[in-house]
Amino acid sequence: MSSYNKLTPAILEELRAMLGERNVVTDPDRMQPYSHDEVTETRYHQMPEVVVFPETTGQTAAVIKLANRELIPVVPRGAGTGLACGAVPIYGGIILSLEKMNKILQIDPVNMFMIVQAGARTEEVQQTAFRHNLLYAGDPCSGDSCFIGGNVATNAGGNRAVKYGTTRHQVYQIELVTPTGEITQLGSRLNKSTTGYCLEQLVIGSEGTLGVITTITLKLVPLPKHVMDLLAVFPDEDSAIAFVNIIAQSGIAPTCLEFMDNVAIRCVERFINEKLPYDENGNYLIIQVEADSEEKLEDYAMRIDELCSANGGLELLVPNSAQIWKARKSFAEAVRHETLVHSNEDIVVPIDKMPEAMRHMAGICEKHGAAARTVSHAGDGNIHLSILQGNVPLEQWPATLSKIHHEIFSYVYPIGGKLSGEHGIGYKKKTLFHEYTDPVELKLMQAIKKAWDPNLILNPGKVFDCQ
Repeated sequence: MSSYNKLTPAILEELRAMLGERNVVTDPDRMQPYSHDEVTETRYHQMPEVVVFPETTGQTAAVIKLANRELIPVVPRGAGTGLACGAVPIYGGIILSLEKMNKILQIDPVNMFMIVQAGARTEEVQQTAFRHNLLYAGDPCSGDSCFIGGNVATNAGGNRAVKYGTTRHQVYQIELVTPTGEITQLGSRLNKSTTGYCLEQLVIGSEGTLGVITTITLKLVPLPKHVMDLLAVFPDEDSAIAFVNIIAQSGIAPTCLEFMDNVAIRCVERFINEKLPYDENGNYLIIQVEADSEEKLEDYAMRIDELCSANGGLELLVPNSAQIWKARKSFAEAVRHETLVHSNEDIVVPIDKMPEAMRHMAGICEKHGAAARTVSHAGDGNIHLSILQGNVPLEQWPATLSKIHHEIFSYVYPIGGKLSGEHGIGYKKKTLFHEYTDPVELKLMQAIKKAWDPNLILNPGKVFDCQ
């Protein structure tokens, strides 16, 4: 890792001259919210030396060039909704917040694309598309607060990924400030291209380590004419998850397949203070389907109902959609309401391994005195496991959590799983990533990082270390 310099009064004055007084903040109280993301454990918090708010791509590039010249670390930041400490300034330095670059620059309803700045809220992007009878298919659970640039930087997944893919599948082109302060366009508004390396897809999901994404050209699709939410209730995890492949084999292509086990249902029920169906013994599979006609939609519902009855389902309900999605999207808040001492994981495994994996991981937590809460994007094998403090004394929590992590991932990797399906590695999972990643694969990633960022100033200490 490089040896970094501290900001001097002269450098701060240069930043003010570059960005304007209002866009350079050094007051500790105003900087404090930028010392962390959604991870609540204070051991992962670190104060920056300055927070800057560029308003243009040119200003962003100027900050990066200055940081290279002075060997000062720069951490790009979106809305701070991440769960892997990817925007925490662990070496101090500069937080580069994109929150003032928040405009929707263009929407073309005929050609179905939108050009947005990185600081635009994902929900605003979705609503803008909707007003033009179009759909932006990215749908992370934090969509009402997260920024589209953060979604691209982490390749956010979400509820619709089973049908539409993750964020990388929604992107045509990105404008990028490289780690040396150059500005370039990667990708293009084309349906196919084999013209050199696919660099935009390399940057998407690189967690701010290979460049600062400032503008994105997004793909849009026609808004579905008819949408229906169904709630399939099962007596156990096995039958609920097995139903995912049963639906796939039937030829029905659902938009969403979300799983909540009974413990998670009751956890969320207490938090939102609303009674949910089958809260005593049910396990949920939330199914959303789309169709061009009401008749087709009704046909899907009837076929799913028949399949559910034939495969151990307790009942198929047409739920109160607002309530059931509120319950699913409140999971993370409900866990925080139980205890601030917890660790959110987003492990991904082959779909057929999900029931066994969820049981095994819950058993590991229980063995060490911790508690487990589980929901999942069942259609793509992404398990959101929250490990709660339970009966573990606070002073023993870090060591106990480390043991739990090692036992979980020593199980997950041999069955074909990975550390993260959508949250990313950041700082929080860096050590585990190094331990469980193939050394050759890791060496290739480090070589790319050093080639793109020779001074290692951009989001250092995230994903992996470079020497």
